[in-house]
Amino acid sequence: MLRLPSAKIAVVILAVVIFLSLFGSMLAPQNPLTINANALYQGPSLHHLFGTDYLGRDVLSRLMAGTRLSVLTAFEAVAIGLVIGAPLGVATVFLGRWFDFAANRVADALMTLPYIFFVVAVTAALGNGLVQAMFAVGFLLWPGFFRITRAATLEFARAQYVEAAELLGASKLHVIRVHVVRKVLPTMAVTTASATAGALLAVSFLTFLGIGVVPPAPTWGGVLSSDLDYLSQAPWAPFIPGALIAITVGALNALADAFRDRAGAGTLTPVSDPVIKTHSTLEVLEAAGDRQSAA
Repeated sequence: MLRLPSAKIAVVILAVVIFLSLFGSMLAPQNPLTINANALYQGPSLHHLFGTDYLGRDVLSRLMAGTRLSVLTAFEAVAIGLVIGAPLGVATVFLGRWFDFAANRVADALMTLPYIFFVVAVTAALGNGLVQAMFAVGFLLWPGFFRITRAATLEFARAQYVEAAELLGASKLHVIRVHVVRKVLPTMAVTTASATAGALLAVSFLTFLGIGVVPPAPTWGGVLSSDLDYLSQAPWAPFIPGALIAITVGALNALADAFRDRAGAGTLTPVSDPVIKTHSTLEVLEAAGDRQSAA
């Protein structure tokens, strides 16, 4: 995958973002919460590379410090959706029609919920924190993981080598672990990268509205929101956090596309799997060899 130029650029960008999410607060050139009434709305300069906001706070420091909340909470939402949805999507294929029917109906019901109202309700019940808000977003993400995993598992569960393993006495757990999970992983990698981009946009959108974050804690969406309130004094300001969000989301989408391009449809078909050679498959192989010899 890293042979693709887009994947290389995406990995570099995401590595920088993850590094800032871990160490951005310590590496910030200034205190992101310090108010300076003598430096309001200053443009980019050597002392303030990205300028200052309406309270004279250094924008670069606020963006670096806000990377932790913005990125790690997006990972939190994706992890919740993945942990709930992916195992459930695999399990429904092997646990019978009634379990499959019930899980699909629950997923359908959750997918109809408007996530903004659900997040507001959850934060009102659990407290106005970004962790609580992204717990709600993650809970609404699992139906997507569930449907994609279920569709991929259905394709491999009907493969001949799976049927042969079951006829030879393999348990369902063994079939899932050996013959299904490793083939579903490329699909889940693509889904996870795309879902992370969507979760990051959700974090930015919620913090832009002031949901899930308590001022003056810096976040990317919060910085963008405050900059939009003072466009007449600093018309350049919203472009900096907006570009940061757009570049990160674009890198995640590029990584998902690279996963998809390298995996391709071949990984989602059972042709490349090690086939358990039953009598029927041996006959097919022998027939193919006879045709080649005749040619």
